[in-house]
Amino acid sequence: MSYFKPAFRHPDLPTNKLGFTKRDYEGAMSTLCAGCGHDSISAAIIQACFEMSLPPHKVAKLSGIGCSSKTPTYFLGNSHGFNSVHGRMPSVATGANMANRELTYIGVSGDGDTASIGMGQFTHVTRRNLNMMYIVENNGCYGLTKGQDSATADVGSKSKAGSVNPYEPIDLCSIALQLGATFVARSFSGDKEQLIPLIKAALSHPGFAFIDVVSPCVTFNNNVGSTKNYDYVREHVDATSTIDFVPLQQEITTKYGDGEAQEVTMHDGSVIHLQKLHQEWDPKDRQSALNAVAEAKAKGDILTGLLFVDVESQDLHETIQTVPKALNALTEVDLCPGSAVLENINESLR
Repeated sequence: MSYFKPAFRHPDLPTNKLGFTKRDYEGAMSTLCAGCGHDSISAAIIQACFEMSLPPHKVAKLSGIGCSSKTPTYFLGNSHGFNSVHGRMPSVATGANMANRELTYIGVSGDGDTASIGMGQFTHVTRRNLNMMYIVENNGCYGLTKGQDSATADVGSKSKAGSVNPYEPIDLCSIALQLGATFVARSFSGDKEQLIPLIKAALSHPGFAFIDVVSPCVTFNNNVGSTKNYDYVREHVDATSTIDFVPLQQEITTKYGDGEAQEVTMHDGSVIHLQKLHQEWDPKDRQSALNAVAEAKAKGDILTGLLFVDVESQDLHETIQTVPKALNALTEVDLCPGSAVLENINESLR
């Protein structure tokens, strides 16, 4: 059976700065199970890209294999896309990014695609600080092969079949922090008010931006006893703070003490309520983030929100000093500058 979206569009749909409607950022109709958290993540990506006025043709979306890796079909239908081999999405993303740094890269993976067969690839793309947003749609099971526990399933969590997982889980946020990721966040597919600003921030970050999104599998892992079912996650979510993303404008400043609150009027007239975090929590301190994740886990909670950001991040292009434009934009003069330039390079290596 085939599914098609209606071509009709209401003439008064809101448009962004590029003149696009949200429909221009959508993709094909989803064939995932009804109620799948992955579809909520796709909707959040669509909303974030629409509100940021990203040109769809300047976005590249990449994935591996799994329920999660099907989802790029369901958003940004007018963007570049590549569905790679199981666990190998980071290699394809690295090659594409090295060839064309002018695109915005979105990588979508799953807990199996990243934490099992793709773990080696994930570690290296993280430590190299490739400029991309890497989202793991984490449901703790293998949905395409009938719900076996994945490497992120919590110890003691019970599957739909009734078996109890005896193994310690892989915490991808902790690993990303230890490997040097310059942006680390965790969210819940059912919390769009938190997830959309995190996606905006990740897309704006100059380096590897990792978001682990707990996304319950409604078919195989939404049962009583699972620590990744909807009810359990909602009861155990512990957010670092209320998240919002503010695009660059003329600076607005304020001053208030630790633990205090302050209301600030933004450029568009809206008012945001700020609450300063206590001194023991610093999202710019890697060790503070690791401690906070560990403390939440010890209490049985799921720490969500922005966990860490490096405001001085330098991506892979800056580290290895590549040319400042896409390789397909280089001319013959750029590629063949002459023998004198080659002689100078050789001389500098002696």
